[in-house]
Amino acid sequence: MAVRIRMPGGTLKMKVYRELRDRRIPVVKLGRLYFTWWSNRQRLVGDQSPG
Repeated sequence: MAVRIRMPGGTLKMKVYRELRDRRIPVVKLGRLYFTWWSNRQRLVGDQSPG
């Protein structure tokens, strides 16, 4: 189960290897845990619908 920590600039997610969906995103590995950062700015860009 992934752990999400909401922060002012985005969300820090902590997962184990089998929970990583897209293994091309940048991660930081500490032991058996992988940390990913999802910026609020990136999310806003992806949420805009064309037109």
